[in-house]
Amino acid sequence: MDGLVEFRTGDGAVVAVEAVEERSGSRLVSRGDGTVQATRTFEGALDGVRAAAESALRVFRDGSLRPDGVEIEFGVKLAAETGAFIAKGTAEGHLVVRLTWSPQTPGASSAS
Repeated sequence: MDGLVEFRTGDGAVVAVEAVEERSGSRLVSRGDGTVQATRTFEGALDGVRAAAESALRVFRDGSLRPDGVEIEFGVKLAAETGAFIAKGTAEGHLVVRLTWSPQTPGASSAS
């Protein structure tokens, strides 16, 4: 492991994650053990990922499909300066979507 990035949560807890190399050209100064302090909170780092998940859920819940359940899975990487971003899985971005429908029970009417 190259090093760790420490994020603080809103309640002061520390979340340490494996460091991701940033391509900005600048390097953050780490402690002697290779740990870097993140520039934002853990929750702040995840804001963009949460917004992406909410947007994706809206796409699959609204419209004509109307599934009973929606699962969206994507890898997330955390970086000290940029926060969280959706990780590249293979050659393209990694995103798995599962839509589920429950069988209609006899006599049940569908709500429109």
